[in-house]
Amino acid sequence: MASKRTGNFKHLASKVSAPVIEAGEMAVQAPLKVAGEVVGDTAALMQRSGEIKTGYGVASGVFALGLAILCFLGVLAFHFPQYLTTPELRHKYDVGVIRQIMFASLLVSGVWSLCNVVLNRARSINMAAFVLVLATVVLGGSRVPVGDFPDNTPYLGLDWFILDLLGSTLIFVALEKLFPLYKGQTLFRKAWQNDLIHFGFNHLLIGFMLLVVNFAIHKVFGWMVKSDLQAMIQNLWFLPQLLLCVFVADFVEYWTHRAYHEVPFLWKFHSIHHSSEVMDWLAGSRLHFMEIIVTRVLILGALYVAGFEKNVLDAYIIIVGFQAVFNHANVHLNWGPLRYVFVTPDFHHWHHSSDDEAIDRNYAAHFSFIDYIFGTAVDSEKQFPEKYGVVGNYVPAGFLKQQAFPFKIKL
Repeated sequence: MASKRTGNFKHLASKVSAPVIEAGEMAVQAPLKVAGEVVGDTAALMQRSGEIKTGYGVASGVFALGLAILCFLGVLAFHFPQYLTTPELRHKYDVGVIRQIMFASLLVSGVWSLCNVVLNRARSINMAAFVLVLATVVLGGSRVPVGDFPDNTPYLGLDWFILDLLGSTLIFVALEKLFPLYKGQTLFRKAWQNDLIHFGFNHLLIGFMLLVVNFAIHKVFGWMVKSDLQAMIQNLWFLPQLLLCVFVADFVEYWTHRAYHEVPFLWKFHSIHHSSEVMDWLAGSRLHFMEIIVTRVLILGALYVAGFEKNVLDAYIIIVGFQAVFNHANVHLNWGPLRYVFVTPDFHHWHHSSDDEAIDRNYAAHFSFIDYIFGTAVDSEKQFPEKYGVVGNYVPAGFLKQQAFPFKIKL
């Protein structure tokens, strides 16, 4: 009887344990399946382009995810400021304001994404945003303490990337929506992901680029410095000195830019910048890193020799930073006669056009009259270009291929 009872218990246990094991496996597999779907759907969404339909939670989910990503990167910068923040900016921050901005961003992203998840609207991308918000909070959120740290460590400009991406998106997306040149153009246009990678690379490696540029400036241009010339320039009032600074920079920019177009070897590098077939605020970020370094050495070298005051150089950096983005933006305004003085988006869009009359024209970055003086301004009966990009469309897609392209192509 005992063996019979034991056998019955074993048989009963086998019947009970099978569903229990299956339930356990399902309990483990279900979260993994959900996590896989969230990651897969989010990755697929980030690879798409075109219009995002409103009313389905996708647009708000993308916004929430964007804020969550920036907050997550921000908390990493709080934890490792000596390696992830720019020394030139560290001492200018109001940490209290930054903490408030991060707290508000986390709150908006978390509440927005959670509401969409509860309402079953674009659950995958909103779940990804909410999880990232939770991860940021677990890492300390906006309350991470920042102690003393050395300034002489190698660094990535993660803080500069976050601030510039957030500021540029808010300012220039708003301008593009209020004053569009091409009204049907979407925010997530073709190849936006590629240009965002260029944007991030150029910002994160700002420390390395500044190191190379500063070294080259002193080695190449140091012998040209004349104290009498610098004293004369520094005696000018702020506004005349600033206008002269912008003109000197643009004069050097004009001839450097023209060389990139007219010297075949240099065109290999500059063609990366011209390969974008759609113009918006992010398109100007598509640049080969060698072009960035060489251009900055030449322009900043000339300004170093001239000896402009620091407050003038700071104002110039703000101007060039704004115009570099604004002139590529999908924006159209009626500038009137000012278009013959200053470079505008309309003027620079012609430079990026692959229309016959636009090839190798409109080189200036700040003052359009430089092109009119040297006879390189576009002369067309058309108001706007018909197409953009490189004639022949031979530049490869993808960040790494574009960085390697000048060293492989034979034109």
